[in-house]
Amino acid sequence: MFPLSNMLRSFVKNGRLEVIDAEGKRHVFGGSAPGPQVTMQLTDRKLYKTLFFSPELAAGEAYMDGSMSFPGSSLREFLTLFSVNRLSLGSYPLQKVLRKVSRGMKRLQQANPVGQAQKNVAHHYDLGNDLYKLFLDEGMQYSCAYFLTDDDTLEEAQQNKMRLIASKLNLKPGNRVLDIGSGWGDLAIYLAKRENVDVTGVTLSKEQHALSNEKARTAGLADRVRFELKDYRHVTDSFDRIVSVGMFEHVGVAHYNEFFAKVNELMKADGLMLLHSIGHMSPPGTASPWLRKYIFPGAYSPALSEVFPAVESNSLWVTDLEFLRLHYAKTLNHWARRFEMNRDKIAAMYDERFCRMFEFYLISCEMMFKTGSQLVFHMQLAKTRDAAPIVRDYITDTQRAYRAAEKAGGH
Repeated sequence: MFPLSNMLRSFVKNGRLEVIDAEGKRHVFGGSAPGPQVTMQLTDRKLYKTLFFSPELAAGEAYMDGSMSFPGSSLREFLTLFSVNRLSLGSYPLQKVLRKVSRGMKRLQQANPVGQAQKNVAHHYDLGNDLYKLFLDEGMQYSCAYFLTDDDTLEEAQQNKMRLIASKLNLKPGNRVLDIGSGWGDLAIYLAKRENVDVTGVTLSKEQHALSNEKARTAGLADRVRFELKDYRHVTDSFDRIVSVGMFEHVGVAHYNEFFAKVNELMKADGLMLLHSIGHMSPPGTASPWLRKYIFPGAYSPALSEVFPAVESNSLWVTDLEFLRLHYAKTLNHWARRFEMNRDKIAAMYDERFCRMFEFYLISCEMMFKTGSQLVFHMQLAKTRDAAPIVRDYITDTQRAYRAAEKAGGH
């Protein structure tokens, strides 16, 4: 099983991996530290080389194609083993070289000019609303929820997230709000329900655009909430508040200056922005090659050291910063369980390979937030230092007021 066996001996420091090769022979790789116990079966000899040269990409493809399986174990157990041994894989000599080469190509990998950005979005977000209804919450929010307790349902946690974001926006009656990357519209509708504000959402997804406007009409808010199929770079109005949730991951490092320059241009002098994005606590790197190829082309979750220079160069104040460390792991776990409950329906809509691809995506991402370096950050931005109250109590006070209004059923 050479050269794969050589790498696996260095890779598995925590737990135990038993590999059944294409000839039926068993090989055991174990570290000195406790961890998951996994059995992996390979049915294609080509995997000995492809897994050696590109373990993340090849593992995902092998699972999708069925040439990698886990008899007596599970994909979740394997991806947990992979995640807790990630650092030892990164220190393997060949992987260190290949990652250095990949980092040198990151600007090309993350190219999202006007036009290409819409194609990248359509690759994933236009798979069909019927798919996302089967594993997201009722409002179809496709971003990190906010769990006040471990017992919160997914719906409750997503409501908590919208309430938290709305509180940080410090909305005032008559505010004009821009939602960049507005998804299926629930956040924009929530803001308009909580305060007398006018909201414009922009998205590059045709599926999201159609359903969002339908939801605004159904809620009786079409006069104050609208959604446009438009690149944010083509927006020309000015706004009191700007919010962006789960969109910044699709901007790309080479476009950060362009993004924050546009925010500065669109935001009024006393305005505020709330940016909700995935990031990571480790130094700058590159996106997973498998995720980049099959799930989110052009996407990248930045290190904060890559974000702050662009913020600073565009004369914006960071007026608040908060990290949601484990909330996305919990969110993804809910999504993965709902996906599994509806797996037969999804297989009938697509096929078995698609289901395996989505399972690998949801569980591997959960592991990134549970044992890897991923996190979610909330960055509040302004043109002036006093655009938001200088004590954070207003965020908690507003959340409590909104929570009471929700329970009372009023606006």
